[in-house]
Amino acid sequence: MGLVFLNTFTRKKEAFAPLEPGKVELYTCGPTVYDFPHIGNYRTFLFEDLLRRYLKYKGFSVVQVMNLTDVDDRTIAASRKEGIPLSEYTARYSKAFFEDLKTLNFDLAEHYPAATEHVGEMVEIIQKLLKDGYAYESGGSIYYKISAFPGYGTLPHFKPDELKAGARVAADSYEKEEVGDFALWKAWDEKDGDVFWETPLGKGRPGWHIECSAMSMKYLGDRFDIHTGGVDNIFPHHENERAQSDAFAGHPVVKYWLHSEHLLVEGKKMSKSLGNFYTLRDLLTKGFAPPAIRYALISVHYRLPLNFTFEGMTAARGALERLYDFQRSVKNAKEAREGVEVGHAIHKARETFEQEMDDDLNISGALAALFDFVRETNRLIISYGLSPKDKEKIGEFLCKLDSVLGFLKEPSVSIDLQVEKLIAQRNDARSQKDFARSDQLRLELEKMGIILEDTPQGTKWKKRL
Repeated sequence: MGLVFLNTFTRKKEAFAPLEPGKVELYTCGPTVYDFPHIGNYRTFLFEDLLRRYLKYKGFSVVQVMNLTDVDDRTIAASRKEGIPLSEYTARYSKAFFEDLKTLNFDLAEHYPAATEHVGEMVEIIQKLLKDGYAYESGGSIYYKISAFPGYGTLPHFKPDELKAGARVAADSYEKEEVGDFALWKAWDEKDGDVFWETPLGKGRPGWHIECSAMSMKYLGDRFDIHTGGVDNIFPHHENERAQSDAFAGHPVVKYWLHSEHLLVEGKKMSKSLGNFYTLRDLLTKGFAPPAIRYALISVHYRLPLNFTFEGMTAARGALERLYDFQRSVKNAKEAREGVEVGHAIHKARETFEQEMDDDLNISGALAALFDFVRETNRLIISYGLSPKDKEKIGEFLCKLDSVLGFLKEPSVSIDLQVEKLIAQRNDARSQKDFARSDQLRLELEKMGIILEDTPQGTKWKKRL
């Protein structure tokens, strides 16, 4: 069958064929750096990371661009509220974003352009749209004329009678009910403070939507393979971006549009007012390890809503502990002669993993193939053991899968002197058959996130994920 994706534009699964054989150009809408990204944002960013990693696994070279929106209504309002320059305000959250990417083991994109560094390119696009009749000036601002673009509304699948040509929307983001001509360039007013550019278009700043058109075409040209984002980006942002870019280029710029579904929390929309709003830092503070968070946010198909729960986080932690325990079992398996069983198990798992991922990144099926492999190999370990060559083959296979999944490598951890002392005291208590004291110390260590396992070779410990 080969690799297929559900194209939002056509609402059909389509065989993937990049514009240039062997190379994929990918544009992903990044964060608006006015606050810490929430776990819904990271659900989308991790889907895009999975996509990037799997394309590389398939042998494609990938050029990915992820923008940083560092000028829009929200960033300006937040920086003015704090009384600091916009650049100083957004630098704080840009830094936090890159820290989060490292924490969650992202395979970094080739380019992370900031909107404020590409205003010149935005002005050039707007000037051509004005010249070609796709835009007009009103009150010092410049608006895109949606009635001039045949097929406006196709990406979100609006009906023609839902469009409100002639109505104008100045805000950067808005609801479907506010369909209308949208701002490409906003004339300066007092609420923008010192955020403005002096350009041939006048004194002002760009609208949100033109930013991605400028940055995607700057780095990828006027034809590229894949554009991604969350379903909330489909309208207005991506449809407006499509209208601008295609009108400017004179042809469709993007071949495949891919969008991830919403993240819910305990079945409800995430909201600060409901007290169910979480950032990555919130989950880390609650004691969850980065690999478990990555697993939880990546393990549901990107086109299905993800219902985030702490019960689900505990399940993700358990699944990862099973995978890490398996790798330890492989390492410590008794030595046996090499057979064909491990090779067969690897071949079957690899084949199923790739079939599932080829089908629009069906991660749940791919993970099922991995856990089937773990179960089959554990049976072989118990029954026969493993040869050194078998261990090597399993390690290479898991390393290959981890180039896609990004959570199979157990993080190295260390323990402080206090924990070392408690483990030693607990070992002493066991040797003296003081089981009450031993159990008390075990519970104390568990509260600190240290899990003990008593084996014939002695007591081993691991840190809870």
